[in-house]
Amino acid sequence: MNAPSPHAGATAPATAPAARALRYLIRVPLLLWHVFVDLPLTLLTTTPLTGNVRVGDEPLEHRAIRAWSAGLMWIFGFRLRRVGTPLPGAAMFVANHVSWIDIETLHSQRMMGFVAKREIASWPIVGWLASRGETIFHARGSTESLGGVLHEMLNRLREGRSVGVFPEGGTRGGREIGPFHARIFLAAVEAGVPVQPVALRYGEHGDAQHVVAFQPGESFLANFLRLLGEPPRLAEVHFLEPILPGETDGRRRIAETARARIVEAMKS
Repeated sequence: MNAPSPHAGATAPATAPAARALRYLIRVPLLLWHVFVDLPLTLLTTTPLTGNVRVGDEPLEHRAIRAWSAGLMWIFGFRLRRVGTPLPGAAMFVANHVSWIDIETLHSQRMMGFVAKREIASWPIVGWLASRGETIFHARGSTESLGGVLHEMLNRLREGRSVGVFPEGGTRGGREIGPFHARIFLAAVEAGVPVQPVALRYGEHGDAQHVVAFQPGESFLANFLRLLGEPPRLAEVHFLEPILPGETDGRRRIAETARARIVEAMKS
């Protein structure tokens, strides 16, 4: 990952209090509309009556969720740019983890059921959305919980659905990519599905990773409100070369290969 600019922490004119206040003045009403008007309309596409409706090559509900997530990113000032193509059908997507916004970034491009820490379920708005978005919640440090998560992931993959995971197991301030936990890849190995690494970069060449990430001691709500007032910036989603079934032996080797491809993409 590129090192942050020595001026990354400096206060630029765009982050002055007056500019931030203006962004809140514009974005807060847009956010309220998106939550209380656009979201109920989106949820109408997830009913049994619309379950079999398709738009192009994907279900209507998936298209609606992608559109809603892209709208949320726009309200927060992120300009989305996709590089590469997400795999269709059953696949495991693995990405570097920066902040809660990662889930919305990925959902704007491809519907997938995420594995996320159980605490997210209690977060305002995002927790409820995660539950509706097929999230699989995991209690960190619990072997029993992880076993249940792997079982659910395997079932979904065998049904032809996709899952998304953050193999680092947590965020790291945005300045580095930690080791990938190999056990989470067991579901992909047993289901015989491809693993596609995804590099998430915020800012030009990823120079805003540390800005988007949780700051030391920062709560979800504080991060949410801070990002809502941030200047517009790029959000890149790089769908990298997938690791096909049988291409690499063992879950540990798959984890290492996936991480290496993401680290390399962060340097470009």
